[in-house]
Amino acid sequence: MAMTLYHVPWCPDCQIVTHRLDDLAIPYKSVIVPDARPERTQVYDVSGQYYVPVLTDGNQVLSETHDILSYLDRASQAT
Repeated sequence: MAMTLYHVPWCPDCQIVTHRLDDLAIPYKSVIVPDARPERTQVYDVSGQYYVPVLTDGNQVLSETHDILSYLDRASQAT
């Protein structure tokens, strides 16, 4: 199962995460969510909050950029 990244294109933290995913050649599903936080129902459904970026990998849900980057680094080393 591929990871899923919930993000908006203009978000600097989201861009950092997408660049890391691409640099590490980790396949992922990109889900661009609405700009308005209250409209980000998909994000809320998986993470319980409206902020992005949010990365899911199976049952794992990460919503802090630092945590996401660390997770991606560990995931790339495991393969």
